[in-house]
Amino acid sequence: MINPTKNYERKVVAWLRQPNILDILCERQSSLRSAGGSALREKITALRQEGTSALARLCHDIDLTILLSLFEHEIMTYVPPAFSSPSPSPSPQASPALPRAMRAPAPYHRDFETKLKNFYRKLEAKGLGQGPGKLKLGIRRDRLLEDAFTKIMAASKKDLQRSKLYITFSGEDGLDYGGPSREFFFLLSRELFNPYYGLFEYSANDTYTVQISPISAFVERYPDWFRFCGRVLGLALVHQYLLDVFFTRPFYKALLRSPVSLSDVEALDAEFHQSLLWVKDNDLATSTLDLTFTVTEELCGRAVDKELKPGGRNIPVTEKNKKEYLERMVRWRLERGVTSQTESLLKGFHEVLDPRYVQLFDARDLELVIAGTLEIDVADWRKNTEYRSGYHDSHPVVQWFWLAIERFDNERRLRLLQFVTGTSSIPYEGFAGLRGSNGPRKFCIEKWGKPSSLPRAHTCFNRLDLPPYPSPDMLHDKLLLAVEETATFGIE
Repeated sequence: MINPTKNYERKVVAWLRQPNILDILCERQSSLRSAGGSALREKITALRQEGTSALARLCHDIDLTILLSLFEHEIMTYVPPAFSSPSPSPSPQASPALPRAMRAPAPYHRDFETKLKNFYRKLEAKGLGQGPGKLKLGIRRDRLLEDAFTKIMAASKKDLQRSKLYITFSGEDGLDYGGPSREFFFLLSRELFNPYYGLFEYSANDTYTVQISPISAFVERYPDWFRFCGRVLGLALVHQYLLDVFFTRPFYKALLRSPVSLSDVEALDAEFHQSLLWVKDNDLATSTLDLTFTVTEELCGRAVDKELKPGGRNIPVTEKNKKEYLERMVRWRLERGVTSQTESLLKGFHEVLDPRYVQLFDARDLELVIAGTLEIDVADWRKNTEYRSGYHDSHPVVQWFWLAIERFDNERRLRLLQFVTGTSSIPYEGFAGLRGSNGPRKFCIEKWGKPSSLPRAHTCFNRLDLPPYPSPDMLHDKLLLAVEETATFGIE
């Protein structure tokens, strides 16, 4: 049996053994020639000299993984020159420049972490969200949706793409090192995508995932509102903030312009999905169904027939054409009543983010990038927590803190996470992937204050200032009070 992993490893090594490989690599990663790139150059040399054994040893090296991902196509289509009498131990420096043989693609799977890092690398290389200009948004908490709509829709395409984001909440003195922006996207997403406002609705299967609602066509200025939704999604991706919303799988596919499938219908309408499955799995020649390329839909309270293709009412569905019928039915069900809204949303999304940048993701990937995960893993949280000013994992107050977390239900844990970090979303890689104002920053608990004080949070730094309470009950009560009652930022 062919081992695709071994084939890939041999292909990587063969590609790296080209005599001019350093020049090739530096075309896309110029820092490789600098002093800071010496460690990575040594790894490349090891791969060239030791072959697949070195690749197995370095397979979890993230810098090397990112570098190789930049040359995915070149690696997978490269076939080394054919030698008439190959040396058992060829020198990588002496490989003759013979014509290449026929090139054929090979299977290759790039993990999500590499995709994500490559995505952010592309954004940085293109200057998205890097400044030097600032997109300053002054937001009133009691008019958050209104203010966000007015100011984001007034921004130019250039400002949306290039400027750094700077959020201030009216009447609050906090400086935006990431915390206010993070909370802004969290709060905005909770309102904007809430079915209460009529733009979105819950899926047919749960009250957890949402999709564009057909009745949104009756919302005043709905094209502008969906364009605004698209801009918000784009800004969140560019500035690496999570949103408190989970969409149906077809929604993510629409953002990616990916083809839909029969299974995508199930999330929207389980009963309709079952009827299409029956058509797919049964022989229509023996069926009493009299299907044509039409579908019945409700329009202004009346049932009307709509053709799925020109002349569809006169085209019977047979075994020969039912594949096309199912494809058209799926597309109709997914797009029914929301085509205009989807196009407006995509217009806003593309005003911020070039659609080519997200093409490396699939729908599941994009869900993780936008929303992170939901259920909190307390063990993972504790494992990825740091302590300062005398606290440590075995300190009695710290142990009482984790005891309180165990007593909290998941909703209160999410609220505590929002209190400290500005959002209740968790990155796809868990608490190890939490970000602060200047990059990755773990959850931190610092000893601070007097037992009479409430805990306080610094969302820009994912830090909880926890006083040395004398008992577990007092800690539990104070922590709960802080989480339930506090919603503002202070100057650190």
